[in-house]
Amino acid sequence: MPDSNFAERSQEPVSGAKVIAQALKTQDVEYIFGIVGIPVTEIAIAAQQLGIKYIGMRNEQAACYAASAIGYLTGRPGVCLVVSGPGLIHALGGMANANMNCWYMERCMSPPVSMAETSAVCTAASVIRNAKQPLLIIGKGAAYAHAEESIKKLVEQCKLPFLPTPMGKGVVPDNHPYCVGAARSRALQFADVIVLFGARLNWILHFGLPPRYQPDVKFIQVDICAEELGNNVKPAVTLLGNINAVTKQLLEELDKTPWQYPPESKWWKTLREKMKSNEAASKELASKKSLPMNYYTVFYHVQEQLPRDCFVVSEGANTMDIGRTVLQNYLPRHRLDAGTFGTMGVGLGFAIAAAMVAKDRSPGQRVICVEGDSAFGFSGMEVETICRYNLPIILLVVNNNGIYQGFDTDTWKEMLKFRDATAVVPPMCLLPNSHYEQVMTAFGGKGYFVQTPEELQKSLRQSLADTTKPSLINIMIEPQATRKAQDFHWLTRSNM
Repeated sequence: MPDSNFAERSQEPVSGAKVIAQALKTQDVEYIFGIVGIPVTEIAIAAQQLGIKYIGMRNEQAACYAASAIGYLTGRPGVCLVVSGPGLIHALGGMANANMNCWYMERCMSPPVSMAETSAVCTAASVIRNAKQPLLIIGKGAAYAHAEESIKKLVEQCKLPFLPTPMGKGVVPDNHPYCVGAARSRALQFADVIVLFGARLNWILHFGLPPRYQPDVKFIQVDICAEELGNNVKPAVTLLGNINAVTKQLLEELDKTPWQYPPESKWWKTLREKMKSNEAASKELASKKSLPMNYYTVFYHVQEQLPRDCFVVSEGANTMDIGRTVLQNYLPRHRLDAGTFGTMGVGLGFAIAAAMVAKDRSPGQRVICVEGDSAFGFSGMEVETICRYNLPIILLVVNNNGIYQGFDTDTWKEMLKFRDATAVVPPMCLLPNSHYEQVMTAFGGKGYFVQTPEELQKSLRQSLADTTKPSLINIMIEPQATRKAQDFHWLTRSNM
């Protein structure tokens, strides 16, 4: 029989919220991160009705960081849903961070794969063959392009030393015999030919300028972003195109006359000697028995138990810089940190995004989020979000009571004897011995306050074994613990 209500139903107006939600579903959006309010609450509800996962966050910045990380991790767009006015303004930090990281969603548009000019590929291959001290630098652009197989083949076939940038870690495993991360400064300073695979010459790589590099070093830039080519330096060769496709072009050219860089070369000997001495120095620092612990002690004990397939999220000053030299990555797109913009506050948003991907696609996979105590403070309330959705995250707060450096309890008490603390407390100082782990326990997760290597080992072992609850390990270290100061000039020297 005809449906007597069909005509009436067909005339029912469709809400704008449902139109938006359906448009997102059509674009294969899987995740929305946001904070609802008038007038966007209905959009989140409509999206859930269509099977899109909505993750309610506690701050728009963190929501936007999470949405941008989804794009990097999955190749599909994540969505940040916020209200107008202040909600949008708060999200700008995440939008700027995504823009600076070149997370533009190129992969989400299914465009034709772009390749470099054949003549440029020939020139690049010739420059590589003639290099006396070559170096490959693997950036997050290579990870984003899913170029891991072709780059690994190039490394192994030509026996070339490589150095990953922070988020380029894992494109070729950190424990690969040709990885020279432990001799980073020496490799950068004395290489005569450097091939950049999706890595930018910004503050992370000292802008490609002396004294960190040889004045006459030849750069070969491989990038999909035309605006990046020639930024800060005049490259010997530029290869504009999809990094995976261009790497395959290089391999084809080098295959015409098979070639390998000699493993017995003086350059390899220099790099291996420096790696050995640096690793020995790091192990000596890590083995110190004095308390409080230092950064190296903490990270070496963490590395011992780190699951090989885990996501590592890291932010902070010394925490991030030292952590990336010790904490290893073996898989691509499994490392997230402050990135090109040097953004603090990204950690928990990134961790939540990675945890959603892990939970949906690889049950049992863990996210290890390593935070400085200052960095944790930017978005610490997202711990409630983590507990609400019971996400597989272990938060490690490396706590030195301050930004860069802090003070111990006795020094702090002496300063508080003054009537006006604002006049005497250094700007870098935070409240000593803060119990950040209680933020986690307040919402039903597991919290640990650790001061010794034995307590750290035990709490991490328990956290990894318990897959039912997220946890936070608050790790007290020497307040004055640090490393040699680095002269980055930050973003001031870069055209980007």
